[in-house]
Amino acid sequence: MQTALKEREIEVNGDDQGAWWKAVNDLFDVTVEPTLRDPVFVVDYPAPVCPLAKVSPEDSGVAERFEFFLGGMELANAFTELNDPERQLANFEAQAASSDPEAPREIDRDFVRALAYGMPPAGGLGLGMDRLAMVLLGCDTIREVLLFPHLRPEGGEGA
Repeated sequence: MQTALKEREIEVNGDDQGAWWKAVNDLFDVTVEPTLRDPVFVVDYPAPVCPLAKVSPEDSGVAERFEFFLGGMELANAFTELNDPERQLANFEAQAASSDPEAPREIDRDFVRALAYGMPPAGGLGLGMDRLAMVLLGCDTIREVLLFPHLRPEGGEGA
């Protein structure tokens, strides 16, 4: 694993478990994700890279999350939302303290307070309609399916 990370210049930013799993997730993004042509559901994400998701009752290291891939891209992301305010606060604090440059540095205390008031169990699925259109139309870039012409390049492909 260390060799694969080094070959792709993916660094483990920090010595905590979250930093390691973030690097592994980045490795997945560049090595596996582009090869997922047929419809596939990727499950059993490491819990440290899913701070808003509940952990599996069978394995506390795994989040209740899946992503749907087709044509080399993620089309949908879904997870069971964490509704335990104490655990959510701990996840936010771990994110803020991590050495990951992409991690948020502020804790959303309003969100944690809302959870404490009694947010019911929730889950959801985010489906990227633009990405689905790319697959159905055989387009290589998302700009080719954008509905807003001002976001398309002038005079070129997709104009």
